[in-house]
Amino acid sequence: MSDDDLPNRCRLVLIADPKKDGGMDAPRVLDALSGGDVASLILVGGSVEDAQFQDYCEAIVPAAQARGVAVVISGDSRVVGRVGADGIHLETGKAEIDAAVRKHDGRLIVGAGGAKTRHDALELGEAQPDYIFFGRFGYDQDPVPHPRNLDLAKWWAEIVNVPCIAQGGSDIASVEAVAATGAEFVALSSAVFGGALSPAEAVRSANELLDRTAPRFEE
Repeated sequence: MSDDDLPNRCRLVLIADPKKDGGMDAPRVLDALSGGDVASLILVGGSVEDAQFQDYCEAIVPAAQARGVAVVISGDSRVVGRVGADGIHLETGKAEIDAAVRKHDGRLIVGAGGAKTRHDALELGEAQPDYIFFGRFGYDQDPVPHPRNLDLAKWWAEIVNVPCIAQGGSDIASVEAVAATGAEFVALSSAVFGGALSPAEAVRSANELLDRTAPRFEE
């Protein structure tokens, strides 16, 4: 998909943890990517042994990148280089985010998570990460997005240029509420990997809903 073909509205980010929702194994993750537009994929480490997580990433990263999907690693900075991932997701303080941004100097995506308040978000934003994430990995079991995530995303999108990702809920329809905030990206996990639909069908449905309902961004 060329840049000209990219949707001019909120896009999907998928979060995959090899131990969540009965096992987000590599084939299921790659099946999700076959379902349509996915901007990026965040692979979450920490729930399995380091070697197992690296194997998991190695099975996913090249195939995802071949589809034009940026792959960001959370939980182990060493794996990023070993598997040739596109970026790193950090849930630390401003100093650590700032150091990572300066260290990688545009060569890697640096994402920031962990903000629970507007003050937290502004402090992390001062480091100029490539995105800020509103939500918590694994805490998307309710059908609708957490109201705090929606409030933070709406406020952030109105005043800050750094793109934001807001976590959706366990229902695919939750993408509509996130898109309405003006957030650039909506993150789905259990809605794609833990529902009745196959991962590819879930991604296809989410994109169809965004095509119908998401506000378009100004050119």
